[in-house]
Order: sequence, then C-alpha cells, then structure tokens
Amino acid sequence: MSYSSWFEAHGQKHKNIMKKLENLSDEEVITYFRFENMVEKEPDFCFLYKENKKCHEMEVLNCYLCACPNFKFDDEGISKEGGKVLYSACSIESKDGAQFVSDDTIHQDCSACTVPHHEAYIKKHFSRDWFEIMRNVKQNKV
Repeated sequence: MSYSSWFEAHGQKHKNIMKKLENLSDEEVITYFRFENMVEKEPDFCFLYKENKKCHEMEVLNCYLCACPNFKFDDEGISKEGGKVLYSACSIESKDGAQFVSDDTIHQDCSACTVPHHEAYIKKHFSRDWFEIMRNVKQNKV
C-alpha cells in the first residue's frame, strides 16, 4: 500500500467517524478518540485495535491524529540523498524520530515519537476536518 492510498483511506475513516460525532463538543470529540474508547467503538479504525495493542506506549494515547501533520511524504520520492530516494521525513525533526534506510530508500520511522498523540497537541492543531490538519503532508518534489 502506498502512502497516498493509506492516507486517503484513513482520512475517509476519520470523516465517517466525525459524521457520527457532529453533536459533540470539540473536547468530547477529542476524548472519544482515546485509545480505549476507539478499540471498543471503532474497531476498524486501526488494525492494531483487534489485538488491543497501542502503536505508541503512553498512558493516554489519543488516536485523533493517527498520522502526524509533521510527517511529509511523496510516493515518488521527496528528494535524493546520497543515491537513495527519501520517501518520507519529519518536518520538525523530532528527537524521537529516526529513519529506516535500505540500499536505495529512506523512510521516516515515527515509532518512538508520540508528539501527535498528546491531547494538548491535538487541541492546539484541532480541526474537525482531518484533511485540513493534514493538508501539508503530501509533497511533490522529485
């Protein structure tokens, strides 16, 4: 699955959930997206929910920003670095981020970064339209 196809499919799942939550306040929407509630009420939102497994080990994991607005990607490649194609990167260069490097590709590894899963971060960047928050993640560089 390409970054773009996952992004579009995930955004549609998010949009479908938000339709059900139209009558909730922003605070209630954010609370709804806490991991434990999502596992129970939205089991198809994330493949890890079926195993009751968190993608990031943190006490209060919020899934509203599953996919991070700081994550940048291009399925064709953002740039070339030392003969390798960079397909994804972190725009804030999070100290908890890393890169997965193979013979000819570089991909961002966000597995140790929890930035977008903190409710304070979500509140700061909140929009009921997930695609609006994520508007700058797709790159077209190469």
